[in-house]
Amino acid sequence: MAGMSERDASAALWEIHSRSEAETIAFGQRLGALLSAGDLVLLFAPFGAGKTHLTKGIGMAFGVDAADINSPSFVLINEYEADRAHQRIPIYHVDLYRIETPEELATVGLDDVLAGHGLAVIEWAERAAAWLPHEHLAIFMQHTGATERLIRLAPHGARYEGIVAALRAAAALFPNTTSSRPSERGLE
Repeated sequence: MAGMSERDASAALWEIHSRSEAETIAFGQRLGALLSAGDLVLLFAPFGAGKTHLTKGIGMAFGVDAADINSPSFVLINEYEADRAHQRIPIYHVDLYRIETPEELATVGLDDVLAGHGLAVIEWAERAAAWLPHEHLAIFMQHTGATERLIRLAPHGARYEGIVAALRAAAALFPNTTSSRPSERGLE
């Protein structure tokens, strides 16, 4: 997979096969339901692999309208507010594609995003590798067909291992309940 090191590939604990944008968004909602303020999700994927659709699902789990969630390619950081049920925490959606130098990275406000007051989802995270905490959930996405995607989750730290374990456990409870569910496979 482009952009994935061998170390990251071997650390992947779980993969999802999404057959549509709707399934990618639904998986984002399942993931988002397990996230909270202070969590960090790093997205590694080529153009058009579904990073923003996954982020839409995560935001929807926090009560953000999907229509309000869009790629921050030109503004670098979009901030959404969770609903009252989620204490209105900030959700930071960061797109680092346009960052070319460490000096540029220093000016975008990434320190504030990583301060832990909100949930951070960072696209093109490889551009900020030196800035990012060791503990995070790395998600690698790739095209496998016109609308199909392979989504690999690599947790780094106990918190994120717990999130992946909870996703796996929920999937095991309802393995074939509907054809709209992404298919899951463990990578142990």
